[in-house]
Amino acid sequence: MNRTLSIKLGAIAFLIVLLLIPLLMIGGLIQDRQQQRDSVVEDIAQSSSYSQQISGPLLVVPYRKIQRTWKTVDGSTQQQTSTVAGHLYFLPETLEVDAKVDTELRSRGIYQARLFHADNRISGQFKVPAQWGITEDFDDYRFDPAFLAVGISDIRGIEKSLELNVNGQLLAFAAGTGLGWLGGGVHVTLPDLDGRAETRLDYAFDLSLQGTGRLHVLPVGRSTTVNMAANWPHPSFIGNYLPISREIDAHGFSARWQTSFFSTNLEDALTQCVVNNACDDFHGRSFGVSFVDPVDQYLKSERAIKYALLFIALTFAGFFLFEILKNLSVHPIQYALVGVALAFFYLLLLSLSEHLGFGLAYALSAGGCVLLIGFYLCHVLRSLVRGLGFAAGLLVLYAMLYGLLGAEDYALLMGSLLLFGLLGVFMVLTRRLDWYQVGQGILK
Repeated sequence: MNRTLSIKLGAIAFLIVLLLIPLLMIGGLIQDRQQQRDSVVEDIAQSSSYSQQISGPLLVVPYRKIQRTWKTVDGSTQQQTSTVAGHLYFLPETLEVDAKVDTELRSRGIYQARLFHADNRISGQFKVPAQWGITEDFDDYRFDPAFLAVGISDIRGIEKSLELNVNGQLLAFAAGTGLGWLGGGVHVTLPDLDGRAETRLDYAFDLSLQGTGRLHVLPVGRSTTVNMAANWPHPSFIGNYLPISREIDAHGFSARWQTSFFSTNLEDALTQCVVNNACDDFHGRSFGVSFVDPVDQYLKSERAIKYALLFIALTFAGFFLFEILKNLSVHPIQYALVGVALAFFYLLLLSLSEHLGFGLAYALSAGGCVLLIGFYLCHVLRSLVRGLGFAAGLLVLYAMLYGLLGAEDYALLMGSLLLFGLLGVFMVLTRRLDWYQVGQGILK
């Protein structure tokens, strides 16, 4: 390879490395704008309500137990008594949740947060064993009135007053769960229950709940069924259990979950929470839906800029082909100006997508860059046909990049095929080229 060609290739490589500086700056700007958006969403949630998790209902029975111990004092054995307080916990036999969810956008400046309003119908049955399940020393127990507790992660989202229907009797909920480990929520004191006999409690209540981002349900029932329908067409099903059935279309989704104690093992998790104060496992066995757009404009812009260096390298390779095949001379400054125009595409894409949406912003940014570069190249390449042809090729590359961004699962496959195809084109066009003679007129 002659010295002229080596110098030209070195200059092109240096320009590509130099263009990393503005690309890195734009990448940092994307992260800053994303963090600013997240901060605004957090502020909106702080002013309304955060993500919500429904934990319960749980049947709680406070008790006081007399403990008897025998001690020897001065040679005589004496009985001493003390009182120990605690709670008995019962999970429902069945839990059914029917949720209808509507979403809305709240704006602050150019940023938006998606809130949801969930109308939940919660019903089921408790099966309380005789003597509250106590098999020894039952007469040593004294019981306070039992109550039903429902954990709600952010009680500010409760939109209406709550009323429990238990065995046909209506009871009003009060604020707080009365259980520190369960967190915020509500509770209702139940009428006197005969703990000596087996009891069945049929319960039902309506819970209107507002939140931001995510809605979780903790499947506390021995058999739990959750049916959810929403007007959000991009659900992300999250948590430990996926729905057994779901339907998604342009107008929203519907989903159904079903679990049992065999799959959740919540009784053991509850025991660990109460005895060892290790409640993360109990609270973490939930499932639900995220109402956040899984791929927003910032994530798409971040993906796009990952291909920027490859995009610039392919464009410069096209320039180089014109030089060696048409015996033209393109100055490194002209390479640099085209490279800067390509880098500006990502800045335009970021700024426009915040106002117009990603699809329209991409079309306008790509169209503007193609027109500018096409106009410039008509003069650089000294031919209208060559300039327009190069602009058309650049437009095809932008279209392929958009396809890569939209096909997340197939991006690697599509990118690999694209590069292989472009390599094939380059090899075909230069198959009869004498590289030892290339470059004589490049730096004239």
